[in-house]
Amino acid sequence: METSSKKRIAVAGGTGMVGRHVVAAARAAGHDPVVISRSAGVDLRTGAGLAAALDGADAVIDVSNTTTLSRAKSEQFFGAVTRQLLAAEAGAGVRHHVVLSIVGVDQVPTGYYAGKLDQESLVEAGLVPWTVLRATQFHEFPAQLLDRVKGPLVPVPAGLAATVAAREVAARLLELATGPAQGRVPDLCGPEVQPLPAQVRQVMRALGRRGLVVPVRPPGRTGTRLAHGALLPTGPGPRGVQTYGQWLAEYVSARQAEPRLPVN
Repeated sequence: METSSKKRIAVAGGTGMVGRHVVAAARAAGHDPVVISRSAGVDLRTGAGLAAALDGADAVIDVSNTTTLSRAKSEQFFGAVTRQLLAAEAGAGVRHHVVLSIVGVDQVPTGYYAGKLDQESLVEAGLVPWTVLRATQFHEFPAQLLDRVKGPLVPVPAGLAATVAAREVAARLLELATGPAQGRVPDLCGPEVQPLPAQVRQVMRALGRRGLVVPVRPPGRTGTRLAHGALLPTGPGPRGVQTYGQWLAEYVSARQAEPRLPVN
């Protein structure tokens, strides 16, 4: 990656899972990252503080996110954030907008994906030169599914996944942001394909958690398309290096190193 020219790169969602890796990578490469988040005094929904944050920015990397399964809430969030960002970028003279999307976003008719698809459309129709990178689910995704379940039965969507390290996604986003706008670029996925339920079982074994993983096929077109690999890239493109097993070893080690509250 070319790093001879220092760039001011604003990271929308810079405190999130991918955003913090983007910020760290940008700093390590000698760039000037600007964190755009509520904790940094910027409200992406309303645009408050956004103009000041984008002052002098060469590029914006949008990895902002919301946690919802509702189509209306997803479309509302990504629509509002994207419109605010693009308008502020045009006013600030930003020359490149890079957004992270999801492999299969146009194939799986879920509420959350509907918002991400709208986000892509707004970026493509905007005035700021743009690049869209679709990536597969992160290695963290199976553990997130497990954390949402407290009982012994663990329902997991049936289907194949090619999970990728969030750190490697961040590195690719930074690489794209420091170059010219390219439109849609080839999808990024992990180095291996595995059934998602099998990955959840691996997390459970590694953490010593008891329970039964129950593969669940979502109803309708969603289930059909997941069964046919809708979350996998359909063409050639970059592949991550870190395997799921390697990531899992790091994850378990970090969990075990966390301080535990004393039991009274």
